[in-house]
Parts: sequence; C-alpha cells; structure tokens
Amino acid sequence: MRFADQYIAQLERFAARSPLPRIRDLHLPPRVVAPADYKGEFCALELEDGSLGLSFVLIDNALETMHANKDGLRLRGADPLAVARGYAQGDGISRTLGFAAANALTRCFFERAGYLPDASADSIGGLNPQAGERIGMIGLFASLAARIAQAGSELVVVELKPELAGDRDGYRVTLDAGELAGCSKVVSTSILLLNDTLDAMLAHCRQARWFAMVGPSAGCLPDALFARGVTLVGGSWVRDRAGFLEALRRGESHSRYTRKFAIAAGNYPGFEQLLACT
Repeated sequence: MRFADQYIAQLERFAARSPLPRIRDLHLPPRVVAPADYKGEFCALELEDGSLGLSFVLIDNALETMHANKDGLRLRGADPLAVARGYAQGDGISRTLGFAAANALTRCFFERAGYLPDASADSIGGLNPQAGERIGMIGLFASLAARIAQAGSELVVVELKPELAGDRDGYRVTLDAGELAGCSKVVSTSILLLNDTLDAMLAHCRQARWFAMVGPSAGCLPDALFARGVTLVGGSWVRDRAGFLEALRRGESHSRYTRKFAIAAGNYPGFEQLLACT
C-alpha cells in the first residue's frame, strides 16, 4: 500500500472518533518566489481550530494555479478530510492541497491527543556527520551540505534538476539515485511525499542505518514512514499563528514563529496509542 493511502486511512479513523474542524482558509506565499532563498515555497491550509498544515507548492505549477483560482477552490468551510483524500486519489493541485489538509489534520490530531513532538537539537535532525562517513542527501540543502562537507564526510546529493548536477565545494550533486546505495546515513527532503518517489528512493537506501526526512511540510503522521525504514521525521511546529501567516504571505523567513521538531522512531508513541487519547 502506498504511503498516501496509509496516511489517509489513519486520518479516516481519527475522523470517526469525533467531529473535525472545517477549513478556515488557504494561505499562500507571494506569486513570485525568489530563487535565491525559496522562503515562499510552502502554502498553509488552516482549520477552524487554528491547526495549520504545510505543503510544498513549487511543483506542477501549483502556486500559480492556487493564486489564479483561490476563490474557485471553495475551501472555506469545506470538510478537510474530503480535501485530504485528494492527496491519495488526485493529482496536481488536488494532491498538493490534499497533503496540506492531511498535515493540518495531523496537527489537530496531535493537539487532541496531547502530543508535543520533541524539539530538534539542530536543523539536520541529529545527523552528526563524521569524517570518512559516506552520507546521502535527497534534494539539495545547500547550507546543510556545506556543513556536512566541512565535517570531512563524503557527501553525495541526489537531485531531479539537471542544472544542479556537478561538483561543488566538497561534495557532488548527481541525478543518479543509485549512488545512495553505499550511504550509511541519508537526509531527505519531504518533497518525496508529494512527487511519489518515496518508495523508489528508499529502495536505494537499504544500507543506511539512519534516514531522516526533514522540511516544513514533514508534518504528517510518521507511522508509515517508520515502517518503511525512516528513522526520524523533522518539521516545523507553528507557535505563533499570526506571525507565521504574515511572514508566509510576505515570503519572509518564519523561523521565529516556529520551532523545529524531531520525531524519532524509537521515541514515538505510535498512532494507536495517540488515537486512544483523542
């Protein structure tokens, strides 16, 4: 079963426990995202209880489509679970919005269960790169790549964009996912959950004893990821709703309004235990 199907099936069970809040609004970053920093690469779908779910929008022309048709999407007052089903059953903008709705429901679920993920010790989820280690990165995080290279690790970065391929200062960017095979640690963007490449990429990482999926949109239920061998999920937990949404709309950094969290497979209570608390 695909991750998306498993994720939505869990949310269906949550919805069966008690009524869900409706959708309050969809919040979008600026129409044009500055390529130098990509601070406006995520949208936020908000529920009436204030729960926010993030989703990457620089795929399938999703951001432009949302700006052009926001009112026509008729999201205000809609059932978030119905929208979330689009993540598993739809494509394009339906999948993007569905993922945002699913992540908003996850935040709602965690709040009702009284679960607060642990704060992340650093921005790379405790990777702790060591000299001589072969480390893989799925999706180029330039600043993190530089830190890993400075530690003396051998870093290979797998990207989908041909223009990014080539040698960098201390590491290499390749289009060949097969080069992840010898990596003992891997850090990955959560965009794998949107472009449907999760299982294909994980198949190349069977030798990795540590696999972290990180990014602002990694606000999903992690059970099905842990079952696939992911060892840590790291995302952004919004602490100041108003400040966060204003920064998002302006295309500015929202780090002061969020806290980075890290859910490790060994410390996570699990969906079933949390569901019993809702």
